[in-house]
Amino acid sequence: MSTPQDSPASLPHRAAVRLRAALRAPGLRRVAGAAAAALTPAHRTAAPRTHLLVAPPGHGNIGDQALVEAFLEQVAGPVTVITRRAGDVEVPDDARDRVVVRPLPSLVYGGALGHARDLRTFARLLDDAVSLSVVGADVMDGAYVTGASVARADIARFAARRGVDSRVLGFSWNAAPHPAARAAVLRAERAGVRMLLRDPVSHERAIADGFRDPVLTADIVFTAATVDEALADEVTERLAGRPFAIVNASGLVGDVEPQLAEYLPIVSALRAAGLAVVVLPHVSRPGADDLPVCRRLVAAADDPQVVLVERLETPRRIRGLARRAELTVTGRMHLAIMSLLGGVPAVTVATQGKVEGLMRSLGAEELCQPPGAGLGSRVVPVIGAALPAGSPIRLAVAATLPEVVARAARNLDGLRVPDAAAV
Repeated sequence: MSTPQDSPASLPHRAAVRLRAALRAPGLRRVAGAAAAALTPAHRTAAPRTHLLVAPPGHGNIGDQALVEAFLEQVAGPVTVITRRAGDVEVPDDARDRVVVRPLPSLVYGGALGHARDLRTFARLLDDAVSLSVVGADVMDGAYVTGASVARADIARFAARRGVDSRVLGFSWNAAPHPAARAAVLRAERAGVRMLLRDPVSHERAIADGFRDPVLTADIVFTAATVDEALADEVTERLAGRPFAIVNASGLVGDVEPQLAEYLPIVSALRAAGLAVVVLPHVSRPGADDLPVCRRLVAAADDPQVVLVERLETPRRIRGLARRAELTVTGRMHLAIMSLLGGVPAVTVATQGKVEGLMRSLGAEELCQPPGAGLGSRVVPVIGAALPAGSPIRLAVAATLPEVVARAARNLDGLRVPDAAAV
């Protein structure tokens, strides 16, 4: 008896699926890109003036938005932000007169034919580029989408070979990078792309994996200085001025029910310490949505002093809220960074090997906690240790934060950075 998979009607669909997969193969994309490059010779302007920034995936992710905004805040002059889609990033009002968003849907993602088309457009953008910066974050080692990691390295290499100052901004490097991603990054470095690792653990791994001259920096969001207090004012009024902690339950960490079982003891410990709890989503997009688990956590807590922020906020408003908190517990690293930037300890659930090095940099490795069973029982004592005003954890963060911020600024060495008073 035939099945739907065996029916003739399904054959064209299956053939189309296979063709699309073949066209996305990194090797074929590279061949198509090389052909497009050969057909698009460089015509560099005499005085290039535009900074190009290849944005992270973006839409629905406060951390990705924070990375882009940190770059725009620190680098003066015209900037073209290259995205996959038009709505992937929002340009802040104070930068709209100098920033252009240019969607190139197949430059990093998509198939070989679209990649060749977009690479030709990218080549024309390079003609007036004073620099190219690729937001590296956690998307260079192939742990998420290997083909996209390879493409980011390849376009940085392409830019460097055309004489453009090219760098991959502060990124993590996990203990088991995909071989194709590793090979692409090493090719890019040999072509002159600066590889800027954002924590000492990633830096050590990069050296072990054959990087020639990786630079130890820190996450670029540590350079962000702009703060909007409006959300903090709203929450303070809502809680009648009570001190509060921030809790984020991540849609990336695991299934809802197991997370609730681990997070409810955390919320109970914070309430027992006299704190209200602000439950804050950080990402809301298909496949990694914090909102459902955050809503369930508030409902399960059933406490008027456990409140939900129902929408994704801007990085500036998050920084304003985070620095008023007593403590943050989060499954998202950039929420941790924005809390730590305000001197607030952030207990962070480690994913993709990118949190360990951050907390080592700050001398507070106990703030990094592995996911899974027992998370709640591990985090509760860390909360008790971190909350007191003079705790060793707080003192360590205060002592090391200036050096981490200074390292983050190294991402921008050689770029036009405005005077600090103008930021």
